[in-house]
Amino acid sequence: MTRIAPEQRALPILSSVSPRLRDPTPEGSMGLGKPLAQPVYVPPALETRPHSDEIAHWLQTLEATPFLELAGRADALRRQKHPEGVVSYIVDRNINYTNTCITDCKFCAFYRRPKDEEGYVLSYAEIGAKIDETRALGGVQILMQGGHNPYLSFDWYLGLLRYIKERHPIHVHGFSASEVELMTKVTKLPLNEVLRQLKEAGLDSIPGAGAEILVDAVRDFIAPKKIDSSRWLEIHEAAHEQGLHTTATMMYGVGEVWADRIEHLVRLRASQERSLRRGKGHYTAFIAWSFQPTHTEMQDWALPHGTGMDYLRTTALSRLVLDNFDNIQVSYVTQGPKMAQLALRMGANDFGSLMLEENVVSATGIDFIMPEAEIRRIIQDAGFAPQRRYQDYTPWSESDAGCPCCSWRGRAAA
Repeated sequence: MTRIAPEQRALPILSSVSPRLRDPTPEGSMGLGKPLAQPVYVPPALETRPHSDEIAHWLQTLEATPFLELAGRADALRRQKHPEGVVSYIVDRNINYTNTCITDCKFCAFYRRPKDEEGYVLSYAEIGAKIDETRALGGVQILMQGGHNPYLSFDWYLGLLRYIKERHPIHVHGFSASEVELMTKVTKLPLNEVLRQLKEAGLDSIPGAGAEILVDAVRDFIAPKKIDSSRWLEIHEAAHEQGLHTTATMMYGVGEVWADRIEHLVRLRASQERSLRRGKGHYTAFIAWSFQPTHTEMQDWALPHGTGMDYLRTTALSRLVLDNFDNIQVSYVTQGPKMAQLALRMGANDFGSLMLEENVVSATGIDFIMPEAEIRRIIQDAGFAPQRRYQDYTPWSESDAGCPCCSWRGRAAA
């Protein structure tokens, strides 16, 4: 069933940047020679977890609170933080500059190993053309992420950022924590220096990708080559120290238990508290979505698929635990518009991105991208006023002379 309106599907920017040269195999889209056996996941004991008392409190809250009461509490906190009745969204585009990756995350249907015939790296000119298309359609930001490609030098990233700012100026929300970590390995430079140079070259903010579940036992289960949870938090807090805002995410439904999800949330809350205390950058929003197994190495594992009720409970609990986060974003791309609409009454206040292009989730066969008019209708039908925004949640206006949240670059250059 086609979920994208024909007029939007016809846009050239929605054609895949990585056309498939072969059909996905039963073992996953990477065409592995044999299926991976499902490992046994043993959750850590509660008393061994950081913030164990808080985790125990929220576990008890989740168990003792009826769903509608939990949702009502989350909605009340949403109204307290956003009494104006507005639901925001941003017009941007995901640019996946490379799909070559050496991290081999078992949950990913997008990546290709080095030397794979489907591997690619976009040229600066190709990325610039995508930005021009984005701006022509009213986009104010690009979200730029890619695989962990060992063949790209740090100078390639710095050159790309300078090229964008000089020739195709737009807000760059780019490079996950694990991509930044790869840069530190390639350069052998300290983390703070890598972040300083990225910011100086043109990086404006950092997305929350790669968090998955911030519990190392879970990460070892699904992505043993990826950075551990403490390093993910360290990189985001170091970015905040540089004055960069970031977002935080959670991909659940990979075999974890509720204690793992709650540990993820309370660690994010503690991280936000540290960054707010320092008074520089911070997390602007939190986004949760359920794992989509199709075409991944985990597609035949005996994992319960995420349900709509599970998503709504996760959203409501996130709003309550993350009381020092201003914004909770829905994930209509994985959950669909109706479930996202319900989430707006269970703690969420932001509809995320129009996503003029998306390649990672769609590689699993999930494709809920919608035109802007439909997003606005869905928000209005839920009883809210839709409002375009920038990455820092400043409202967008047609009279704006560029992106307010990165206007400091112009002042610095002058």
